[in-house]
Amino acid sequence: MTVFDDLVAEQDRLDGILSALSPAQWLMESGAAGWSVADVVLHLAQSEEGVVASAAGRELRSAFAPAASETVDGYAEEMVRRDRAAPSVVYDRWQLARRAAVAGLRAADPQRALEWVAGTVKPATLATTRLAEHWAHGLDIAGPLGISLADTDRLRHIAWLAHRTLPYSMTTAGLPVVAVRCVLTAPSGAESWSFGPEDAPSSITGPAGEFCRFAAQRLKPDAATGLTASGPHGAAALGVLRTYAV
Repeated sequence: MTVFDDLVAEQDRLDGILSALSPAQWLMESGAAGWSVADVVLHLAQSEEGVVASAAGRELRSAFAPAASETVDGYAEEMVRRDRAAPSVVYDRWQLARRAAVAGLRAADPQRALEWVAGTVKPATLATTRLAEHWAHGLDIAGPLGISLADTDRLRHIAWLAHRTLPYSMTTAGLPVVAVRCVLTAPSGAESWSFGPEDAPSSITGPAGEFCRFAAQRLKPDAATGLTASGPHGAAALGVLRTYAV
């Protein structure tokens, strides 16, 4: 299984939820503050349209209308506010965009970096960011609806991404960039995933699901969890974990 296959699997799981929603559920408040379920899906559709543009070699901004905000979150808010539509329209837009995005990423030169929010990334890494976002927003949708969203081994991609972006996150937060070892228990409990040098003086250990939720900002750093941060920079690294640019 490639990361592209796992991205499709995560999208298909979300589709299984969305396709069964009532009109009223589409308009319910999601776990993303200020957004309904339909707004979250619209944001995903808009993001996937950006992937299509990037994979085709177009400037990323060609996929979006101009927006006044200078922050990523502000831009996303403005885009959703501008494009709100009936749930059926949003759902169809997401279906079209997600399939086109995956096709574009699969067809792209694997060694050619593609434009994305905080810089350029290769197609497999961009697919990983899309998997992470669909998973995180899947939590935003499923939680308020009382739908269980079990952790899967697809989280390994998300954990890798969170560890890979630690230097960027540390720099953005004004922290020194240091090596951090992450040893995470897979959802099955049968294996562990390790990232970073074995001799790193700082480490984060514990369940992969909680690690990924921290990185996706679905758990707060002071939440009581099974994660353990050790060494001089472990706690600071846990506090700035991200799977996206801020």
